[in-house]
Amino acid sequence: MIFERSVLRELSSTAGAVFTVLFCILFSVGLVRILGDAANGEIDSAAVASLLALSALTNLPVVLTLTVFVSVLMTLSRAFRDSEMVVWFASGRSLLSWVPVVLRFSLPIVALIALMTLLGTPWANGQIAESRSRFQQRDDLSKVAPGRFAESAGADRVFFVESVDLDGARVRNVFVDHRNAGRDSVIAAAEGSVDVQADGTRVLSLRKGRRYEGRAGQAGFRVVEFDSYSIPLDRPVQSSFAPSAARALPTLDLVIEPSASHLGELIWRVGVPFIAAILALLAVPLAFVNPRLGRSANLIVAVLLFVLYLDGIQIMQAWVQQGRMSFGTAVWLPHAIALALTALLYLRRVYLLRWVPLWLYPSRWWRGAR
Repeated sequence: MIFERSVLRELSSTAGAVFTVLFCILFSVGLVRILGDAANGEIDSAAVASLLALSALTNLPVVLTLTVFVSVLMTLSRAFRDSEMVVWFASGRSLLSWVPVVLRFSLPIVALIALMTLLGTPWANGQIAESRSRFQQRDDLSKVAPGRFAESAGADRVFFVESVDLDGARVRNVFVDHRNAGRDSVIAAAEGSVDVQADGTRVLSLRKGRRYEGRAGQAGFRVVEFDSYSIPLDRPVQSSFAPSAARALPTLDLVIEPSASHLGELIWRVGVPFIAAILALLAVPLAFVNPRLGRSANLIVAVLLFVLYLDGIQIMQAWVQQGRMSFGTAVWLPHAIALALTALLYLRRVYLLRWVPLWLYPSRWWRGAR
């Protein structure tokens, strides 16, 4: 049908524009957050690009869900606003005739969302956790970036170097603030190198420097000049990465080991595709716009329903993880409520039902009293 093909083209073009805007917002927010983590020394600065791509991949299912919802809502709202729906209804077709067209547009995207939530997102979360774990396992000097203060893994030393040569394991113009048993020591040296002792311990050997030692707020600091001084570095943990967070585990592992945290994560992964499909159907009756009143009201309601739906899934997820609700109830309850609301809106728009019976309106009371 020519009309259906034109509607599909309009839905696709609107979805492309909505997805571009949402993804740019997501990319910008993720970039600021990851750059902040890199500046704070929480992640490797060389892995910013890969972590940004993985972070965007983890949030892509929600973005695609919102894209489907907004695209259907905007397309049908435009049809109501431009009185195209009047022609559609005058030709003997009802609002239910839009359902096959919307499903034809949304089901491929829903399948992509299901594939990403079940396979892609867990893999991306695992890669992010593994990258952070590998960075935390590096020794103190490997985390130091030139011109930036860095805290040791033991949280008892702060390093600052002007330049680092990791290939030659050499540093220049070193500043170290070390706290031990309530005493502070500040070390400044012109240069240093990383040496490995016979037992495998890595030490930072400083040369040509000074050490200031004492207690903060008290007099009697001791100043020592040295030609050579050694500082032990935190040894990296030599262990293979094993993700413990449920969000980083494959979906099959969640099914095999049905613990409370695993079942809670499974509710989210199974629920996101259903959210996208139900919201696509909900957008059809929700798109009604009175051309004389504008279209702001239905957009506000749509955004509110989207937020409430996601919050409902997250509440069910938290209750299952806390043992306050069974998995069998939580996995279908929010979707059943959303389907009931969708059916109610279809009944209202198709059969022109009122939210409030006509005899309850105050204007009729006033006319009856007169």
